[in-house]
Amino acid sequence: MHVYFWGTRGSLPASTTSRMIRAKVFDVLKTARSRRLETDEAIDAFIDSTLPFSARGGYGGNTSCVELRGQDEYVLCDAGTGLRDFGNSLMKSGRLNQPGSSRVFHLFVSHLHWDHIQGFPFFTPAYIPGNRIIIYGCHAELERAFVNQQEARHFPIPLKAMRAEIEFRTLEPERAYDIAGLTVTGILQNHPGDSYGYCFVREGKKVVYSTDAEHKQEAEAQDYVFLAFFREADLLVFDAQYSLLDAIDAKADWGHSSNILGVELAVRAGVKRLCLFHSEHAHDDPTLDQFLETTQGYLKIYAGDHPLRIDLAYDGLEIEV
Repeated sequence: MHVYFWGTRGSLPASTTSRMIRAKVFDVLKTARSRRLETDEAIDAFIDSTLPFSARGGYGGNTSCVELRGQDEYVLCDAGTGLRDFGNSLMKSGRLNQPGSSRVFHLFVSHLHWDHIQGFPFFTPAYIPGNRIIIYGCHAELERAFVNQQEARHFPIPLKAMRAEIEFRTLEPERAYDIAGLTVTGILQNHPGDSYGYCFVREGKKVVYSTDAEHKQEAEAQDYVFLAFFREADLLVFDAQYSLLDAIDAKADWGHSSNILGVELAVRAGVKRLCLFHSEHAHDDPTLDQFLETTQGYLKIYAGDHPLRIDLAYDGLEIEV
């Protein structure tokens, strides 16, 4: 499988301002001032080997949407604003018009807060006859939430006006389903209004998508249920919106976790790769660079030379599993 991140921010989309871009340009020029960059190759090498990610790129501003590639049909987690970019990219590629190409989309929804469904009204494939979209979730009111956000007082086009075939399926947590060539299992998570994580397994590879989940003191127990759910995952996408201090103090009971707890649970569960996700929308790129560096440093303190690889998700990141 390949896991592609279309949207990675939490709670609210994050914009990029002209001030932010100017700061990046200034930092790049300042760093390059003493260097001789006389060829395109030299410039490429300078960008890739010298500049921090926050200067040569950025973490993006879309809310949650993650694609699992490698199946015959499309599989996605959550319908934040990143879903719009996925749909637009697919339309530009022309793949939907190619003979034999799938026109079936499987969309797994963690929960019904707006930042996880707000991209669906702008999902172009949902307006095209012949496409089939199956939306899965563990909330009884799954369909109602999608209908409500496109009522006339909120949006000019109702859900029923979308011309694709749209179907809603309610899943039972802790029950395994065979969907699109994957074995899929959900789990109830601690979040206001409840959220659900998903485990995807195919051909011995395991990806866990666990966003909008708060782990409290019970996470210290040896039989903590999420240790089994995360066990030996090749990739764990983990809600790390907060620092440890915020998670246990100022923003306790807000339904999100921290980078520190992500490291500890990943190590204890034998996870191979940890991807921090649902980043705080108020954090700029340099702050997120530092957040990742701090997390990697904590791994050394907590587990020495443990082989866990840690990433911080950004819009456009692709991870091969």
